[in-house]
Parts: sequence; structure tokens; C-alpha cells
Amino acid sequence: MSGAVHLLADTFARVSAEDRAALVAYLPAGFPTVEAGIEAAVTVLRSGADILEIGLPHSDPVLDGPVIQTADDIALRGGLKIADVIRTVERAHAATGKPILVMTYWNPVARYGVERFAAELAAAGGAGCILPDLPVQESAAWREQAAAHGLATVFVVAPSTTDERLARITAATTGFVYAAALMGVTGTRDTVDSAAAGLVGRTRAVTGLPVCVGIGVSGPDRAAELAGFADGVIVGTALVKTLLDAPDHTTGLTALAALTAELARSVRRER
Repeated sequence: MSGAVHLLADTFARVSAEDRAALVAYLPAGFPTVEAGIEAAVTVLRSGADILEIGLPHSDPVLDGPVIQTADDIALRGGLKIADVIRTVERAHAATGKPILVMTYWNPVARYGVERFAAELAAAGGAGCILPDLPVQESAAWREQAAAHGLATVFVVAPSTTDERLARITAATTGFVYAAALMGVTGTRDTVDSAAAGLVGRTRAVTGLPVCVGIGVSGPDRAAELAGFADGVIVGTALVKTLLDAPDHTTGLTALAALTAELARSVRRER
């Protein structure tokens, strides 16, 4: 097991020993600028996030809701390159020592070069990749390079995933399983879909990997609900919206730190 993947496993082992869920934060690279995005990434990690997903903005974000699409558009119009995404991972990891994964659609990785992307991400201290639109049956090229460079490969499962396909997806997954709490794009919701707990249970029946729940986590109360049965709670839209709504970057970082700290407390509530 490489240092990066070992760090990811150690993080889940530590939070499990504390009888709580991990707080997994999501922020897109390059938003509102590359340097400001790095500051935001370091802020959430220093404010209580255990793990960070850095989004690689894409022009056709089929899984992303309007808030993240807006942030992605700002990053892309600012000229964001994959090298900037890698640099964001490197700087945030160096500053905090915490595990950081890249969440990306497959097309940018394929165009950049699978081996090149994996090698550069590993060299930057990245822990792995979350690949929401890459079918498991077409993932051999990526998984080969990920294994060669010690990177985790995280696939997404949903309430609609059949038991047979769930077993196939989790068998190809390393690091943790990303369980979509509900059908649809990212965004905030006011209630926890009952399907989320069922999906976590079905996933645990076929894998010993941690199961982290995301999509629709509107704030601390919802995070606390999910933390009652998931190994990790993934929060993205609420964090990105905090930055989007802020009148300036400094105010945005202060609000981001406060929300992250509140979310970190919420996943520590008594189960």
C-alpha cells in the first residue's frame, strides 16, 4: 500500500476509532482563482475536514448541480488547466498532510493521458480519484495505472444500482465507496432520503470498504443524520455556495472556515 492510500486508510481507521463519521469536503480547483482555490482547500482541511475532494472542472458536468456548475464555469473562464488542479492537490496536501482525491469526469483524464495523469497526481501526494462517469467495465486502463502509482479508485453507487452491479462496482473500488444519497445532480436537500440508509446497508453487505454518502447534504443537521449510519459524509455544494455568496474572498474564507467547523462538529454528535 502506498503512502497516499495508506494515509486514506489510516484516516478512516482513526475516525472509526473515534466512533464518528469522516467529514469529506469538496471544492473545485481554480475557483474563484487558482491561488484563491488553494487557500479555500487549505482552509477547509484546517477547519475540520478529514478528507478533501478537489473537483476538476469540466464543460459538460452531468452530475453537478447549478451551484457547482457556476463555480466550474468561473474556473474554466479563468483559464484553469489540469496542471493547476495537480498543483492545488500538491499545495493543500503539503500544507495539511491530509488525504486529497481528485473528482473528475473521464474525458479530461483520457485526453490528458491516463498514465501521465496518474503519475502526476501521485507525485503531488494525491490519494486517488473519484470517477463518477467511468463505467467499471471500461475502467481497466485507469485501474492499472492507479494501482501502479498507488492511487485509490473510487466509484459511485446509487439507490438504483442493482445488487449484482453493486458487487461488481465495489470489487473494482479501492479507498472508499461513494454512495449517492439520492438520484439526481449535486445540490442541497432539506431531508435525508430513506434510500440512503438502505444503499449503505446493501453496499456494506458486499464490501468491507468505508461507505461515504454524498449529494444533497444541505448543512450540519443533515450531515449529522447521515453520520449516524455512514462512514463518511461528503459535503460540496453548501461549501461552494458559501464562497459564491460572499462579497469578497476574505469574507468567504471566514464563512467557509465557520461552516466547515460546524459540519465537523455535526459528524461528531453522539450516534
